[in-house]
Amino acid sequence: MTETLRVAVIGAGRMGADHIQRLNSRIHGAEVAAVVDVDLARAQAAIGGIPGAVALADAEEALNNGDVNAVLIATPGFLHEDILLKAIAKDIPILCEKPLTPDAETAWKIVQAEEQLGHQRIQVGFMRRFDAEYAALGSVIRDRELGELLMLHHQHRNASTPEGFTNEMLINDSVVHEFDAIRFFTGEEITSVQVRLGKATRNAPAGQHDPQHVLIETESGVLADVEIYVNAKFGYEVATQASFEDGIVSIGGDKGPYTRSAGRWGGTVTPGFEERFGAAYDVEIQSWVDAALRGEIGGPTAWDGYATAACCEAGVEAQKNGQKVAVVLNAKPALYR
Repeated sequence: MTETLRVAVIGAGRMGADHIQRLNSRIHGAEVAAVVDVDLARAQAAIGGIPGAVALADAEEALNNGDVNAVLIATPGFLHEDILLKAIAKDIPILCEKPLTPDAETAWKIVQAEEQLGHQRIQVGFMRRFDAEYAALGSVIRDRELGELLMLHHQHRNASTPEGFTNEMLINDSVVHEFDAIRFFTGEEITSVQVRLGKATRNAPAGQHDPQHVLIETESGVLADVEIYVNAKFGYEVATQASFEDGIVSIGGDKGPYTRSAGRWGGTVTPGFEERFGAAYDVEIQSWVDAALRGEIGGPTAWDGYATAACCEAGVEAQKNGQKVAVVLNAKPALYR
């Protein structure tokens, strides 16, 4: 394998632009070779100050560029399938931001294409697995320091949502992270999802019911719940409390020094996901680069992307019918066992 990844970043929007700067300034063993965006002017702006990088308007042109030997996909999810299939055909390292694809059927096609390739090339961008607090809780669970894990309680709160953020996006764009976190913490598949719609905030836009309460079960019977509240107004807060046989562990929540002064007390809440998980993104991308240089992947697999897509489909169905919905998965290929 080459000593340097020459990465084509597909998509120069909010997430893509962040990764471009990360690869250019903080990641070792990788360089930005090309940036692709349908808005060529945006791609050209994104490569400013990056020697040798080219701006392109077509992903296939980047994949056929002889200077490119890896790809990072940061486009909207509905564009992922086509780019992934073409990148798999090139047999190059791929980091694909979540979702792998927007639905389980197309995600399964990606799993099958990679299985036919015969080795794993796709890492899916579930960055929370690389957060220091998530990693610490994962260690407590795996080492059984406090006995068996019994329940997980998640809070996922955003200050507000952008225009066009639909009811379904609460599941597909937000709770998708908790689905992956639950699978990461337990090492099990999720078997069912139920969504309860209670009293809604007046701050939710028309057509969006906020907050929602998501109830989840895993194969061994671990119960988990998620408070998804995307117009909470006070900031961006992601927190988890795990209940064990012999104790309780909490992660996330307020940040910074906790101060008591002049009859008041408090800390700070991060304004957005970049601040809360910026360090996790750095660790994630470095892990991908290091693993890719060894001919491996360094994080969540295409199977993880497929399994969470199936969870999201069950969650959206549960939103609509209020019932417990089973998560149905195809048999796991040997490549991912």
